[in-house]
Amino acid sequence: MLQVKECTQFLKTDLDTLWDFMSSPKNLAKITPSYMGFHILSDLKDEKMYPGQIIEYHVSPIAGIKMHWVTEITHVQDKAYFVDEQRKGPYALWHHKHFLKEVNGGVEMRDVVHYLPPFGMLGKIANVLFIKRQLNDIFDHRFKVLDEKFNRS
Repeated sequence: MLQVKECTQFLKTDLDTLWDFMSSPKNLAKITPSYMGFHILSDLKDEKMYPGQIIEYHVSPIAGIKMHWVTEITHVQDKAYFVDEQRKGPYALWHHKHFLKEVNGGVEMRDVVHYLPPFGMLGKIANVLFIKRQLNDIFDHRFKVLDEKFNRS
């Protein structure tokens, strides 16, 4: 069954500054927990993402086991939203929408992730046992990093 993870964060910054940070694939490692063993394999010549961009990583989401993850940036609307979709990796399906909206005093950032755990029924069990919790931990970490960077500096 398709799963949905949504989260919203208010950041005390301007839209240009937040967009510059969030739209640079090089900043992904900064907002990913270190225990994930996140390492970008792609040569990121461009600072900003663009539709059709393929980004390859190594990530170790389970017991330090290194996995190859490939995502494609499928949509980019400057200073409004972007979408990344898994092409190869740990999920049967991964579709992540990132929305930025200027609000009074800052920017609201909202994420909507649709994902399908791998391995059918085993994936459903794994989702209950650890996938959902790990995804929450990853977004909690990102929340803290961005809060520190934009709300506490």
